[in-house]
Amino acid sequence: MSDKNDELTILDATNDYDTLGGRIVRAREALNLDENEASRRVGVTLETYQNWEMDRDEPRANKLSMLAMCLSVSPTWLLYGRGKSPISESVSEEVTNIREQLTRVNNLQAQTAQAIEMLNQSVARLIKREQE
Repeated sequence: MSDKNDELTILDATNDYDTLGGRIVRAREALNLDENEASRRVGVTLETYQNWEMDRDEPRANKLSMLAMCLSVSPTWLLYGRGKSPISESVSEEVTNIREQLTRVNNLQAQTAQAIEMLNQSVARLIKREQE
């Protein structure tokens, strides 16, 4: 008896509803590449590459294949959002970054609360002095 996962096809995969340009951006960012480096690796001008990311133009088939290879994703994922997304590999890293930011915000909130309390105490002392 075959495993159900063995029977899945590309058409059964979860669809990614982002645009081609959005998927290009996500794949590039997952590799921590800037637009200049990505365009150099694919062999196109920066302007051409930026047009792809902004959905102003689409890469031709030969460049799409090269782009997918350079971004470590499949051409099918780039075009249709089907298959493994690069973001799924860095979710834990994103969670870690968000937790760090949340810790900083919580610390700032605590410091702000202390500062407000000190200001309230100063105002209360000044009012008391003025009334004496």
